[in-house]
Amino acid sequence: MQPRISRLKRDEVLPSSLAIYDRYLRDRGNVPNMFRTMAHRPEIFETIIAHMEAVLNTGTLPKSLKELVIVRTSQLNRTPYCLASHTTIARKLGWTDVQIDALHNAASSDQFTAREKAAIHLAEVMTLNAHGYTEAEFAHLRSFYSEGEVVELMAAIGLFNYFNRFNDLLQMEPTQPASAEELAEAGVTPAAV
Repeated sequence: MQPRISRLKRDEVLPSSLAIYDRYLRDRGNVPNMFRTMAHRPEIFETIIAHMEAVLNTGTLPKSLKELVIVRTSQLNRTPYCLASHTTIARKLGWTDVQIDALHNAASSDQFTAREKAAIHLAEVMTLNAHGYTEAEFAHLRSFYSEGEVVELMAAIGLFNYFNRFNDLLQMEPTQPASAEELAEAGVTPAAV
């Protein structure tokens, strides 16, 4: 399938974006298609990377919990692009296939703690009907999470609602590994990724 918007290769991005490309090539062996597309606007690309990394890698909540609500958000939005990537990440962070499958019925599942269920429910309501979150539901959430932690959860859910919609409209397909040539340009040997 032809992409709706072209994806910039390493040699097509501005120097300010090159460090991000090279870091992703080193760490993941690819630059996600979504980022290659966003690179058409370097200011958006560079700041969204910084924002995403702040959302995922700072705060007091474990990254594994953030990835769990990201997967649930992407399931609800039926976004194959984000599901492919973040289900893999969730598994690497310790979530099992049984747990990922149980997300569809998390409230009645024995696969999650009450604390995890509250976060999953937040993802569901925030994604499907943010106006429908009751005071009782918010009080229940707050019984498990500090104000800052609620902000962390909502930032992860909100960011991936944005990413899901961006990728769905552009019919983004899952990212493939970078070519040996692109890895070499970035100074990465294929065995290193």
